[in-house]
Amino acid sequence: MLRITLLANPGSGKGEEFDAASALRARGAAVRAFAIDEHEAAAEVEADRVAVAGGDGSIGCAAELAARAGVPLAVIPVGTANDFARALDIPSDPVDACRLAVEGRSTRRLDLGRMDGRAFVNVASAGLPPVAAREARGLKKALGPLAYAVGALRAGLVAEPVVARVRCDGEELFSGSAWQVTVACSGAFGAGASVDADPGDGMLDAVAIEATSRAALVSRAYGLRAGRIESQRGVRTCRGPRVGVEVGPGTQFNVDGELVDAGDTRFWVEPAAFEVVTG
Repeated sequence: MLRITLLANPGSGKGEEFDAASALRARGAAVRAFAIDEHEAAAEVEADRVAVAGGDGSIGCAAELAARAGVPLAVIPVGTANDFARALDIPSDPVDACRLAVEGRSTRRLDLGRMDGRAFVNVASAGLPPVAAREARGLKKALGPLAYAVGALRAGLVAEPVVARVRCDGEELFSGSAWQVTVACSGAFGAGASVDADPGDGMLDAVAIEATSRAALVSRAYGLRAGRIESQRGVRTCRGPRVGVEVGPGTQFNVDGELVDAGDTRFWVEPAAFEVVTG
């Protein structure tokens, strides 16, 4: 019988509505369930697989747990955006995802990003994304993933650029005012937006979008939704194992959907740190 350690976040999207532990047991697994903030206690339990039922913000610590245990991670997307699941073609339906969590045999080895030690799997961004996340918060239950698009629109109307200096492996990439600075693993964020990044290449991708006119944000938004922001003028990119972002103290970053206060920040990657069940 497959032994699964489940980390569940009932506060994520459909988390309160879906009983992941029961669904996994119905597929024949032996399940030990923990709340997402009990990951240290969960680490003491021997398992064949770690599963996480939550949104994107729950996946980093679960991936870290799976890496420490040396077992695959199964993702059950019950958040609002579920960008990581989208990027990895993991079923969006929680029931189908639970079936994959128990019966899946194919895995893919992925990198784990670090922001001053904090684990992340998608992106960490300063500038417009934290404002967009705050604007979207009260709209998620009513609008679902569309809340992120509405939040981004509101952010474009009211947010101010962030002053930042970005270095990639010690070489300066950008210095000045930016609408957005992103450091990416999978590159997926915002319920359908993305920057060009491979979560298994052992590198981080940094993208700095220069702050030009507010009217130009329409084309920036299109580039992010189409996955082609890197081709636009005024967008600087680099790829490397280490990225430094210098910003003012207390600047907020949106890290896999969670808002984090930071100042000058170091990013690095742990290549091929964990496996995720994909098929």
